[in-house]
Amino acid sequence: MGEVVQMHFTTVDFVIFALLLVASAGIGLFYAFSGGRQRTTQEFLMADRSMSCLPVSLSLLATFQSAVAILGAPSEVYTFGTQYWFLGCSYFLGLLIPAHVFIPVFYRLRLSSAYEYLELRFNKTVRICGTVTFIFQMVIYMGVVLYAPALALNAVTGFDLWGAVLAMGLVCTLYTALGGLKAVIWTDVFQTVVMFAGQLAVIVVGASQAGGIGEVWRKAVNGSRIAGLDLNPDPLERHTFWTLGVGGVFLMLALYGVNQAQVQRYLSSRTEKEAVMSCYVVFPCQQIVLCLGCLMGLVMFARYGEDSPLDKGYVKTNDQMVLYFVMDVFRDLPGLPGLFVACLFSGALSTISSAFNSLATVTMEDLIKPHFPNMTESKATLLSKGLALAYGLVCLAMAYIASIMGSVLQAAFSIFGMVGGPLLGLFCLGMFFPWANPIGAVVGLVAGLAMAFWIGIGSFVMRMSHSTPVPPLNTTALPLFDNMTATVMATLASATTAKPRPTGVEALYSLSYLWYSAHNSTTVVVVGLIVSFLTGPMKEKDLTPGTVFPVMGTLLFFLPERYREKLCCVTPLAQKPKEINTQPYQMAKKDSNGAAYCKDDTLTEDKETESDVAQTEDEDLETRVALPSCQLTAHTVQETAL
Repeated sequence: MGEVVQMHFTTVDFVIFALLLVASAGIGLFYAFSGGRQRTTQEFLMADRSMSCLPVSLSLLATFQSAVAILGAPSEVYTFGTQYWFLGCSYFLGLLIPAHVFIPVFYRLRLSSAYEYLELRFNKTVRICGTVTFIFQMVIYMGVVLYAPALALNAVTGFDLWGAVLAMGLVCTLYTALGGLKAVIWTDVFQTVVMFAGQLAVIVVGASQAGGIGEVWRKAVNGSRIAGLDLNPDPLERHTFWTLGVGGVFLMLALYGVNQAQVQRYLSSRTEKEAVMSCYVVFPCQQIVLCLGCLMGLVMFARYGEDSPLDKGYVKTNDQMVLYFVMDVFRDLPGLPGLFVACLFSGALSTISSAFNSLATVTMEDLIKPHFPNMTESKATLLSKGLALAYGLVCLAMAYIASIMGSVLQAAFSIFGMVGGPLLGLFCLGMFFPWANPIGAVVGLVAGLAMAFWIGIGSFVMRMSHSTPVPPLNTTALPLFDNMTATVMATLASATTAKPRPTGVEALYSLSYLWYSAHNSTTVVVVGLIVSFLTGPMKEKDLTPGTVFPVMGTLLFFLPERYREKLCCVTPLAQKPKEINTQPYQMAKKDSNGAAYCKDDTLTEDKETESDVAQTEDEDLETRVALPSCQLTAHTVQETAL
């Protein structure tokens, strides 16, 4: 009985799975040979800045709703109950702040890579540090996203492991390298639909087999799986309202505010308004996805009750449990297991393709173009395609490494979360604190990363030494939060027994994983500000216009003007730079004007902002032409001032 039970795929299932791959590749090829045929880097990397709101929002959703989340959320709810659902509360702020703070700043500066911002705000060194950190984070993460679902699938269905990995990796590399961002966004849309279909099918069939949704709910209540509001403020508790609702906001900001994969989506929108709208559209979709995950967990509970397939030894890890449940429910329905597996792999494909594209963009814009400013457009485009292809192959290599290292899967996920927080801190430092300087930024980032790795690795080691003699595989349960986040799950065995409250360093190690992002980004900001003050804060006039969001000026409104000037809180967005009257400077001023009025809700200012946006749209073409000179002058001013 202790053997892992394998259930096999029928021909129909294989056909449905193959159709998914063919359709994804087809969309990629369609965009490779239609429209502008991906001849310019603008089209290949930025989709010609022509996307409308709906595809962008579905693509934003798909990027971070990977296979891991599809497997993780239901098993979390099955094991611990619906407390996890309160994560939905963090989506409000987690999407509102990017929509009204990050998007306006990035969009008006007309960037291609989020890290370009760091150069405009600080200097080239900070930009390179940010870029390298991001590349490190994404490359490690890609291999795991590709390998984890294939491994679970292989364990439960005997589906060929490397066949699945290669099929996904190659199809994904193909359409990303040929079709550019347009292909990535439209395949994401298609894959989102497949994901919804797969999850809905499981819930509908599973619930009807368990005797209807009412019955499912009754069993869940009896098994005390329906959680109330837990207002325990203890940050060491894994899931409480505060960790999910407040700690979750920082996770969302790291994902939706400053991650290149997402920023690139915003920047590919036609207008700033469409970019902001796509953020609003993601919101209800996110809630639906969360509810589907929770419902699936409850349906699993209704079917198995307290004796889970895991305890019976049918499967070895948490993430295999969901697949086992799906194969069990669809036992006599050929084709449906294939649909769910397609749904699972859609999740993985959409995440990996975004990673390839954003990595190609960052490498191109931040590491190559600055050194070869005279590169021709066709060469640059070819190189971008080559980069997307190269990252695809690197990803397959990472998947192979993940397979050798086995239980380090989870550590790789943790690395993702460990790196996301400090990067968020770096952007916040630049955007909200006008007096932060480049030295502060670099030292802050290093301190944040050091803190992140210290806590991450410390908690990993501590858990390994404390864990009960349950096979260590249990701990590699994949993280539950939207796949990008990082998490080390407690072993199920130790989670159920009461433990004495840890003290000292151990308390720091047992911080709930949802607070990682908040803790690490705060470290960056605090250290960065202290170092900036010690080494001489930035002066008002040294800042590139449009790079600081006027939150400090708004918060310190009660101080008289002259003190605010001393504190450097009269932001450059609201003031016209007097020293230089070049046209690009005017442009930067005009583009960023709206941000100065963002906080006030009076009608007149809203109208001003709207007309401003309209003006910017009208001047779109001129702006595009004027872009290099604008950034150069803005930058030279800053350099000379330094």
